[in-house]
Amino acid sequence: MTSLDLSNGFDVHDYRAKLKLLRQDAGSMSLANREGLSCPACGAEFDRLFVSDDEAVTFDSAPNGPICVARTDERLLVLTH
Repeated sequence: MTSLDLSNGFDVHDYRAKLKLLRQDAGSMSLANREGLSCPACGAEFDRLFVSDDEAVTFDSAPNGPICVARTDERLLVLTH
């Protein structure tokens, strides 16, 4: 299983064939994992990925499963399982 590599930051274009864009605005995007990528935090396969350049983010609802958070110098990644 391929994991998201955050060693040089995160560029969604490196994974565009494996992630499906669900929503995007000026500073954030939500993506679905359609190729079984694994989480950079825990190593398990994740369902959804939220990527943000914003300083603060509010979520309207919580997912039913575990949440992992990973950070690069420029972005915050929230992964739901």
